[in-house]
Amino acid sequence: MKRFILLVVIVFLGYVSKPLWEEPVQQLIPSSIWDSVHQTVEQVKEDPNVNIIIDNLTERFNSLLEDFDTKQLESNDTNIATPELLEPTEEMFSIHNIELGDSRAEVEQIIGHSPKRSTLNEYGVHWDAYHENYQNFIMVAYDEEDIVRGLYTNQDLIASSTEIMLGSSMELVREQLGKPETIIPYRLFHYAINSNGEYDVFHLDNSYVTIFYDQHENDTVTAIKIIDEELERGKNTLYSEPSEQLQVGFEYQLFDLTNATRSNHNLPLLSWDDQVKETARKHSMDMAENQYFSHTNLKGQSPFDRMEEDNIPYTTAGENLAYGQISSIFAHEGLMNSLGHRKNILQERFRKLGVGVAFNNESQPYYTKKYFSN
Repeated sequence: MKRFILLVVIVFLGYVSKPLWEEPVQQLIPSSIWDSVHQTVEQVKEDPNVNIIIDNLTERFNSLLEDFDTKQLESNDTNIATPELLEPTEEMFSIHNIELGDSRAEVEQIIGHSPKRSTLNEYGVHWDAYHENYQNFIMVAYDEEDIVRGLYTNQDLIASSTEIMLGSSMELVREQLGKPETIIPYRLFHYAINSNGEYDVFHLDNSYVTIFYDQHENDTVTAIKIIDEELERGKNTLYSEPSEQLQVGFEYQLFDLTNATRSNHNLPLLSWDDQVKETARKHSMDMAENQYFSHTNLKGQSPFDRMEEDNIPYTTAGENLAYGQISSIFAHEGLMNSLGHRKNILQERFRKLGVGVAFNNESQPYYTKKYFSN
């Protein structure tokens, strides 16, 4: 009887925790508007008194545009050396030559600078994000004694005592590490892993290693998360207790992960926009409170209607939604494995991003990402 009840609990948890996706949306200002602007300019240009002014403005505009493009390229294409990766000495994997059990002092000596951001994560500790303009991107979780208990990267910073590295095949990973876990036993519940081939979880020594795959790059390793066993199993519930700190943490973590991925693809980095973040957060809150999941809200407003209502001008915009992922890492990796969402993440025209997160009454997070340029 006990075994039957346990089985029911496992299946139930696996079902209710299944993440959901909504097809992404993207919109450009209609060409008819640009045609109207072009027609007006042509009419004005017929007046000889303004030709010189227009020519001067055009020359100045082109100069500013060239300066802007140069700065965008410089901000993202600066050659920052990838560190020489050494085989780990204590653990099977290291990231940026950092292993579980290292101290904060050792980490920052290796990296050479303090974190760019520190935000609360689902384990009740903080992800400290280290990077150089989103190159050499790594997130580190410390315990109260400043000892490393968690690591993550989606860049070429993975070293291993096996042959596994960024870009390795799923086949090689499973050949080297064996059969992935199907259940993680927590203190008060068991979680049935339902990854749909997007990632594998391995219980190695005293840690849980999650290896993420890019399904659009032949199922190759695209990221890795390493969590101390005690920290992983210390959770009392699958979804963390909602708080304003966790809300902000998930929002900024999803923003940083997006830029780290854009850096990998040599795309212009996105700047954080507080105004559109509020628009995104309001939509997440609306979905969480009213128990729906859609780009169109219950008033019939589209993502672009909501931006216009909040007086946010744009020439191109897009929105990604996710629901049910236990963290921003899983939300981001899942979005990258959906072609439509991936297109928004890697859209070259976008320049700004705001992320809004809200939790429903079961502590499940709703994620809204709003991209735009103006």
